Amino acid sequence: MFYYLFDFLLNKLHLKIPGAGLFQFISFRSVAAIILSLVISMLYGKKLINYLLRKQVGETVRDLGLDGQKQKQGTPTMGGLMIIGCILIPTLLFARIDNIYVILMIISTLWLGAIGFLDDYIKIFKKNKEGLQGRFKIIGQIGLGLIIGATLFFNESVVMKKEIPASAVSQYNPAKISQISDYSGNTHYMLEQKIPVTTLPFIKTHEFNYAKLLMFLTDNYNQLAWLIYIPIVIFIITAVSNGANLTDGIDGLAAGTSAIIGATLAVFAYVSGNLIFANYLGVMYIPNLGELTIYIAAFIGACIGFIWFNAYPAQVFMGDTGSLALGGIIAALAIIIRKELLIPIFCGIFLIENLSVVIQVSYFKYTKKKFGEGRRVFLMSPLHHHYQKVGLHESKIVSRFWIVGILLAILSIATLKIR
Repeated sequence: MFYYLFDFLLNKLHLKIPGAGLFQFISFRSVAAIILSLVISMLYGKKLINYLLRKQVGETVRDLGLDGQKQKQGTPTMGGLMIIGCILIPTLLFARIDNIYVILMIISTLWLGAIGFLDDYIKIFKKNKEGLQGRFKIIGQIGLGLIIGATLFFNESVVMKKEIPASAVSQYNPAKISQISDYSGNTHYMLEQKIPVTTLPFIKTHEFNYAKLLMFLTDNYNQLAWLIYIPIVIFIITAVSNGANLTDGIDGLAAGTSAIIGATLAVFAYVSGNLIFANYLGVMYIPNLGELTIYIAAFIGACIGFIWFNAYPAQVFMGDTGSLALGGIIAALAIIIRKELLIPIFCGIFLIENLSVVIQVSYFKYTKKKFGEGRRVFLMSPLHHHYQKVGLHESKIVSRFWIVGILLAILSIATLKIR
């Protein structure tokens, strides 16, 4: 909103407003977004908690035999509303909301937030501990995956651009060539590519076209690539969203991990959306992607602001309203930025939490069938509960998980040069 306001005042009415030109810069609007997100959470977080207390929106804790568990009974939940609000308000104020990537992220936030809210509502107000049935959650995640996958594949605004030598310009369709001047006045000839590509980490030829997975079926594989691209998008959104949901088991873990991942994605978005940095680092240049940095800044601010109230001992829980939204947002961002193959690294905490549940359940069923008695790999899953059973305090578990998350984030960013 502010971008359009100051653009109108400066360029249409030709008014001279000190400092208004700053709103043209993504870096300034990103800083403004994260600050506003933090301010909103600080000012209104306690009010939301008190409101949830008055409405008796409290957490029902199952007795798992964990230390400190009973003290959490009745703690307000659905605090994910705070996260969603602190993301959307700065985004609407500082980002260009005609940007296709920003639009997709606003839809993703509201979509998964609504699914999580419905799940929490059923648990709390309908007194159904199971909440929204799993199949309906999956249907919702599939729906969002269809929207994101179809938009990224078919929408004409979604393109990548690759620099080509001036001597090679005549070899391509002139309609697909554009000239871009950088800050130094140098002219770059960019070839527009409308193909479903992603980034391959640790490999010198770092771009992979999903369409090539269909090469053995047809010569027209580029046009039919959506048949494989959209299901991959659906799988990623579903997996990461559920991974974040499983991670949200002890105070501050999911929000802190998400903030670290968000900072990693902000670096990728800014680099890929900036011609100079993209060319220097040899990564694909995605026009208009830089605007997404403002959304991610608000996302980081919302997570940090929520930790203020969610750190041990938690004054509020995010509930599925927050955890499903956080995971879906991270998955959607990674797909849009074309870094989804790096998810196992920078979302390593989510991955190991997911795997710990899969391993535990699978091994229990296998041993029960083979020996007549189910056996366990971990004392309890997800993994953070295993460490609680070992005797570690949850604050120490969270701190160590954050440290691992930071190391994974550094490794992910290092892949920009390690090829």
